Amino acid sequence: MIMSRLEAPRDDVTGNLLDRLLAGLPAEAVLTDPDVTVAYAHDMAGFCPAGAPAVVVLPRTAEEVQHVMRTATELRVPVVPQGARTGLSGGANATEGCIVLSLTRMDRIIEINPVDRVAVVEPGVVNAVLSRAVGEHGLYYPPDPSSWETCTIGGNIGTASGGLCCVKYGVTAEYVLGLDVVLADGRLMSTGRRTAKGVAGYDLTRLFVGSEGSLGIVVRAILALKPQPPRQLALAAEFASGAAACDAVCRIMAGGHVPSLLELMDRTTVRAVNELTRMGLPETTEALLLAAFDTPDPAADLAAVGALCEAAGATQVVPAEDVAESELLLQARRSALVALDAVKGTTMIDDVCVPRSRLGEMLEGVERIADKHGLTIGVVAHAGDGNTHPTVCFDAADPDERRRARESFDEIMGLGLELGGTITGEHGVGVLKKEWLAREIGPVGVEMQRAVKAAFDPLGILNPGKLF
Repeated sequence: MIMSRLEAPRDDVTGNLLDRLLAGLPAEAVLTDPDVTVAYAHDMAGFCPAGAPAVVVLPRTAEEVQHVMRTATELRVPVVPQGARTGLSGGANATEGCIVLSLTRMDRIIEINPVDRVAVVEPGVVNAVLSRAVGEHGLYYPPDPSSWETCTIGGNIGTASGGLCCVKYGVTAEYVLGLDVVLADGRLMSTGRRTAKGVAGYDLTRLFVGSEGSLGIVVRAILALKPQPPRQLALAAEFASGAAACDAVCRIMAGGHVPSLLELMDRTTVRAVNELTRMGLPETTEALLLAAFDTPDPAADLAAVGALCEAAGATQVVPAEDVAESELLLQARRSALVALDAVKGTTMIDDVCVPRSRLGEMLEGVERIADKHGLTIGVVAHAGDGNTHPTVCFDAADPDERRRARESFDEIMGLGLELGGTITGEHGVGVLKKEWLAREIGPVGVEMQRAVKAAFDPLGILNPGKLF
């Protein structure tokens, strides 16, 4: 239900806010019905507090976003920007009485330029929609989070998302050339460039990537594209231990190979995927490694990697016979987090990235933590870049399991730091990892980051309570 300015429930404060917003927005862009706005209160993370928004605004233009931010600044109302709310750290969770600024209706692909190899898009464009659109021009937008069919480019920029292809192509930050950003006071600023080179001034573009909407609202992005590579071919290698699979990863990377995908699923994850999808993955394996190449001769590359897997102790190596079979393996990997969520009904998904050389220690440590707390913890990993997603499965209705889940989650982050890693490789900090961010970057780092925040958002109204 969309309520007009006359129908919306209001007190003096809310009434003034609605009046000011509706002075520059169409009525259909402003949602106030609590039964509707509650759906915008949080993203997909558990254990993260969320407040009730005073209003949800769905703008269609940069000018409408500017009006929202000018109003918020004048009335000192916090603003929480949102995309598709597929985040896993509470970074899009509403604060009490805030304006939720949902950018999903700003979903135009403004330009695709094959000569400059750039796309110009609004923040609400869905990742998969962009990928398919540029593919029609023989181009490729590599960042592909597992939620690529629903997540938005604005959200990907906000959290510096990764995906399955990072081992070869890198993360979102490497593809954002320039941004149009509405600042906290409503001013519009452009950063970056659309040229292949450019070093004019501080790199403010990269500063906004991964800032989780705490410095400004992205309303347009210039994204770098690559020529479309050949369709990739994949193989699956079974191992009798996680340590052996991680040894194979080290051998592959040390050997100079550049796979387009190098993913790992442990026994728990494989069984969960089979239970959900009936794909028939080998449940006898302790770890399943998926490797793919999009080179001119992928079969030769797969053969070389298959030999390295066998040298590391693989019990079976099965190359896909064609692209369709390869895509089936990738779909199994993309289904992993959904499948683990179905094990007990609730999950806490860690996002710890460690040096590749210590990936085996990470898996062994997670197994010890699972045994210690008597929990099911499945591990799926972008093994080629050391980014692990230990996923704690638990019954949210059981207070003791909830406690043990939270304790194990924190211990996994601690383990990652001990191994020289980071608390988040691609999901962001949000609410879930605020305390751990301070531990990772230290007091001087926190002080400097807060100084940056104050420079862009002196009133502290942009996504307050996130990061630190």
